[in-house]
Amino acid sequence: MGWTGFAAVFAAFFLTHSLPLRPAVRGPVTALIGARGFGMAYSALSLVMLALLIWAAGQAPFLMLWPQAPWQVTAVQAGMFVVCLVAAFGLGRPNPFSFGGMHNDRFDPARAGIVRHLRHPVLAALGFWALLHMLPNGDLAHVILFGVLGGFGFMGMRLVDRRKRRQMGKEEWMRLRRALAAAPRLQPPLSWTGAVLRVVLAAAVYSALVWLHGPVIGVVVM
Repeated sequence: MGWTGFAAVFAAFFLTHSLPLRPAVRGPVTALIGARGFGMAYSALSLVMLALLIWAAGQAPFLMLWPQAPWQVTAVQAGMFVVCLVAAFGLGRPNPFSFGGMHNDRFDPARAGIVRHLRHPVLAALGFWALLHMLPNGDLAHVILFGVLGGFGFMGMRLVDRRKRRQMGKEEWMRLRRALAAAPRLQPPLSWTGAVLRVVLAAAVYSALVWLHGPVIGVVVM
């Protein structure tokens, strides 16, 4: 695959992420399969396109920018468990600041958990995942791949902030931000059982990623 093919897969990746979210597309699809069905379908499509994009980067012309070192692999192995923890503690919890929050009417700034430190934990996990994977993949195609995806995660935070601030209104947005900043940095979890389950989920996802990385991505990580 040449650079043109790699660019075409990149374009398809962003189109499949943006077009389904447009009201003209999302509305009819949601009416047909429901909000939960749309979320599951969109997540599945995103994962398939991400795997295709990673494969395309591996097929692009190889141009080394820096060599791989053992410490880089170790950093990814350790850092990815932290990424899994951030994602596990960020998903499915009240979070009016970001997308994907559940039961946002129950959000308590004084007991915000990970949201006290990361308003957008899922996007942060995406950004950290990309930057970590850039370390041992110093060829041009993978630097472009992970650099763009990392930028997509971190720049997406600002875009979501603007959208949520517009939806909530400036006064409510600032009230919640001030309350969040005033909350204790260290907070006990709302449920110790729930916290343990999220840690177990993070460990299970991490194990699955390690196990599937070889057969799916083609690189054995352990």
